[in-house]
Amino acid sequence: MNLDDFSDLIERPDGGVRRDAEERRERLVVPPGALGRLDELAEWLSTAQQASPVRTVEQPRVVLFAGDHGVAGLDVSGRAASTAHELVRATLDGSTPLAVLARRFSVPVRIVDAGLDCDPELLPEAVVRTRVRRGSGRIDVEDALTAEEAEAAVRLGIAVADEEADSGTDLVVLGDLSVGGTTAAATLIAALCGTDASVVTGRGGAGIDDLAWMRKCAAIRDALRRARPVLGDQLELLATVGGADLAAMTGFLLQCAVRRLPVVLDGVVGAAAALVGQRAAFRAPDWWLAGQLSGEPAQAKALDRMALNPLLDHGVVVGQGCGALLALPFVQAAAALAAELPEREPEAAEDGTDGGADDEKDDATD
Repeated sequence: MNLDDFSDLIERPDGGVRRDAEERRERLVVPPGALGRLDELAEWLSTAQQASPVRTVEQPRVVLFAGDHGVAGLDVSGRAASTAHELVRATLDGSTPLAVLARRFSVPVRIVDAGLDCDPELLPEAVVRTRVRRGSGRIDVEDALTAEEAEAAVRLGIAVADEEADSGTDLVVLGDLSVGGTTAAATLIAALCGTDASVVTGRGGAGIDDLAWMRKCAAIRDALRRARPVLGDQLELLATVGGADLAAMTGFLLQCAVRRLPVVLDGVVGAAAALVGQRAAFRAPDWWLAGQLSGEPAQAKALDRMALNPLLDHGVVVGQGCGALLALPFVQAAAALAAELPEREPEAAEDGTDGGADDEKDDATD
């Protein structure tokens, strides 16, 4: 597999549709600019859907990729290593912030086990049947995945994207359930942006103290030494310092762009997968939207590199797709307004030519 092949499969959204959407916006009863960024969102959705007027978002879905990262064993995370399955279980039980929001917004949630480090019996078969491997390697001293596992993870993401597109999902909110994932994500972003570990090291969704931050920074520094020699091959990069969940998310994002299925990104893990995807196919980010700023410096750097402007900045750092899901009503509102607001009535001609034409038609009829 060569991820660069996606460059030939992914097309830019139709510029003609965007122009049609812009022209229709000029005709709406609400003056242009009065709805702020909602106008921009509606035009983005219109081009993604290849439809003008835009269609309202009726079948959104949250898709969460789950995995454990061996680097969490260095105490670089606010959660204990190999406990991502607890996040999965809590989400399934409806007791996480993401689960509460999804229930409130009536959005179904799909969890995909790409690399959890737990006994499969702890979770439903529908979740664990997709697992590529049990946990990912400790990226500061060993590869996260073998080459075969990295390809299998990418193919898993492609398959999930196809399933969502075929089932009628019209917008995906993408998130992750991982422990140690922000360390791997920061490594990928630092490698692709050519920055040092200290520039991209954050404190993760669960929060860490200063000592843990220094351990995390050192782990990213060591992983970066292993990442730089393989920057020319995105699949090898994911195998070296990524992980099963990150590789699956990369495949998912790329195939969503192929299938013209718009995606709202959440935090730094999704941003890292997106940045790898952009490296493989430069048109792919046209199909993605940044839901929020998570406070992770690596995420901000990745979004800047992809020219994605986040919708929200409310200090939501919990991860798990929460920030992107909070942005969903904003996107739905933009689509509904653009689709349902009436257009202005055509202005009557001032010189009375319309009336004259009507009189001539009446005379001809007589």
